[in-house]
Amino acid sequence: MTKPNPITSLKESIRLLEIRQAEEGVILKEQFKETFESLKPFNLIKSSLKELTGSSEIKNNLFESVVSILTGYLTKKIMINTKGGPLMKIVGAVLQFGVTSLVSKNAEKIRILLADLIERFFNPIEEEIPETEV
Repeated sequence: MTKPNPITSLKESIRLLEIRQAEEGVILKEQFKETFESLKPFNLIKSSLKELTGSSEIKNNLFESVVSILTGYLTKKIMINTKGGPLMKIVGAVLQFGVTSLVSKNAEKIRILLADLIERFFNPIEEEIPETEV
């Protein structure tokens, strides 16, 4: 057996390192492209919205907030004439605040009630009619 030549061994090691460097360079460029794409504003917003919509707790809180604000606003619009004076506008704002806070405190009960009403509407309970004897 002949002893390997140190120069040949060194050249082979350099060649292997160059191949490894080229492979890692390709991987680094791909990772850079992925990072660059993920940091674009549109993609940041999109990923944030995916996270928000994925969380059921956030969905529930968002639902409660929207229902509370919408209910308060609709109550103010229904109860108070838009042409009313400053006193009526203040009363409307107080009424809106009161309804909004009331609904937000009882959002879970309201959701259950609405779900029950929708269920009854789409699946009405059929009443049994007693048979009469002839």
